Amino acid sequence: MGWRRDEVWFEVDVLWFREQPRQPFAAIALELPALPSFSSPAETGLDGSRRRRMEAQAVRKRRLATRTVPAVALVLGSASMLSFAALRPASAGQRTGLLQEDPPSQTFRFGLASLEVADVPAPPVVPPAQKLVSREAVYEPVDWHTATSVGLPYSGRLVDGTQLPHAGADWVTWNPNTDSVPNLRHRLYGNERTIRAILSVVGAYRNAHPDAPRVVIGDISLRDGGRMDQHVSHQNGLDVDVYYPRLDRYLSAPITTSQVDRAMTQDLLDRFVAVGARVIFVGFGTGLHGPSGVVVPYPNHENHMHVRFS
Repeated sequence: MGWRRDEVWFEVDVLWFREQPRQPFAAIALELPALPSFSSPAETGLDGSRRRRMEAQAVRKRRLATRTVPAVALVLGSASMLSFAALRPASAGQRTGLLQEDPPSQTFRFGLASLEVADVPAPPVVPPAQKLVSREAVYEPVDWHTATSVGLPYSGRLVDGTQLPHAGADWVTWNPNTDSVPNLRHRLYGNERTIRAILSVVGAYRNAHPDAPRVVIGDISLRDGGRMDQHVSHQNGLDVDVYYPRLDRYLSAPITTSQVDRAMTQDLLDRFVAVGARVIFVGFGTGLHGPSGVVVPYPNHENHMHVRFS
């Protein structure tokens, strides 16, 4: 037995031989405080002093708990808002209840023991009147010019060319530098006879195959012609790259010949031959065919046909 730090006790009768057997500390802490007995002498010794001190602390905690209102946190979703205006006392002439601005779809009321959700339907939302818009896409028209193709396809220039719009009802354009749709406008200039032939072929192709995807058109020529990156030709507005239709119907350049819809590609090629294409370069592995001297297998044309007009 000894003194503990910060512990002060004093008993009138120091009778060490009267101490009772010690109890575990946890058992002492959980005991309810006993009523004081005036008929029997107070318990003496260090254990008794400690027990009475803990009983007094328990009584103070219970009194503090009865005077303190525990805080309750209500966690609501971002789509709900709870107004606590109903908890404030109403002054004279002031209505009580939840705020009326921006009411949530569900309102809340406080029951005796819990928060209750009132089944109040949200007011119907009436959309404002809107102007009906046609679902058909509107494409920019072609601004036609009478062009002059100067020099050769691989050494020439273009004067007053016509620009093919970057998208239409029957075609989209493909940029080979970024591998994306659409192509840049300044890469889509050609002789007006070239542009008319392209529009004639893709229009007839789509009329014959209404469910076919739009034709993917690549580079034609620059606005003023001349040398064009990624090409030796395409300098005077008479060349156009047309990408083969894909089996998966994606509007992008095929990566391998296995992605090419050969039947639809052959049909598209035959239509360019019919409108007077001078030469059409195709890939060796495509299996495409046509008149000798017009349809010519050529390297690096496995994903597109290079169509050249006179």
